[in-house]
Amino acid sequence: MKFLVLAGLFATASAFTTSPASFTTQSPAVGDRALGNVFTESTTSHRTRRATIVMDGKANAIRDRIDTVKNTKKITMAMKLVAAAKVRRAQDAVLATRPFSETLQSVFGGLISRIGSDAADLPLLTQREVKKVSLCVITGDRGLCGGYNSFMIKKAEARFNELKAAGVDVDMVLIGKKGISYFERRGFPVRKTFETGQNPNSKQALAISEELLNTYLSGESDAIELFYTKFVSLISSAPSVRTLVPFSASEISQKGDEVFELTSENGKFEVERTELDAAAPQEFPNDMIFEQDPVQIINSILPLYLNGQILRTLQESVASELAARMQSMQSASDNAGELVKTLSMEYNRARQAAVTQELSEIVAGAMALE
Repeated sequence: MKFLVLAGLFATASAFTTSPASFTTQSPAVGDRALGNVFTESTTSHRTRRATIVMDGKANAIRDRIDTVKNTKKITMAMKLVAAAKVRRAQDAVLATRPFSETLQSVFGGLISRIGSDAADLPLLTQREVKKVSLCVITGDRGLCGGYNSFMIKKAEARFNELKAAGVDVDMVLIGKKGISYFERRGFPVRKTFETGQNPNSKQALAISEELLNTYLSGESDAIELFYTKFVSLISSAPSVRTLVPFSASEISQKGDEVFELTSENGKFEVERTELDAAAPQEFPNDMIFEQDPVQIINSILPLYLNGQILRTLQESVASELAARMQSMQSASDNAGELVKTLSMEYNRARQAAVTQELSEIVAGAMALE
């Protein structure tokens, strides 16, 4: 019996034996050393302490959302600056084609004055009974540009319904992925489709103008209406429509032009538009002998004029799309800034509530010990 009691005492004593792995004792330092240990442990724990989770973890979610919105704002601002650079490129393209347009207008005006009434017999200048109309609609290939695409689609669809109600047959030539996807999905009669891209060139304009000319000259269509977006300013663009074919001799020779220039003032982008007068008709002496008949020369000039008009409207539409994207991205950046302010206030209120709750618990615990 005594042996069993001694064995139990030895087992109990071994359970309280100090070992480095289980339990260690340190003699507390005296004076400054003790305080130094306390401060060291406090600083270390404060440095490694994670953010307080309050409101069932919603404060951390708010903080993460603030970071996400800030990153989104950086992206939208970058997209705005990229669009501004592309607007300047479109502006340079318009200015580069201006000398050719002026020369073409001047020569055409001089030839019309020279041949007089014979110009009425030209196929591209002859008005005929309208039984079928082709609508050439220019939209964009991309989104994130506000109402640019939707405004043009609605205008073209309204014109289509108007012509159908009047008993006129209609088909469509679509330029731009957004318009193509919209009208093809709804079963509209589509003759031909083209993509616009962000940098229209003369080769692309030539393909479009050849399609329109072949449609008109073959008698498949009696008129071609062009739908494009006129670039007014960075915050405004106007969906416009004009009769492209048949041409009006007076419009070609007497209509002026407008060019736009993107400028920056006080850190803000602005657009300056300049109205240009029509080019003066070139004077041909009465005794000048043309190697070809003037009527044939005009027949050769008109496709060039159509090609130039298509290229110009493509450039204007792309500039309008980019300006709309700039405005849309600026609005998105402003909204992101306001959202960050709102979320920051909500996050700060949550932190203050957490601190207040902790202080209340500490005070309540201290009062309970008294």
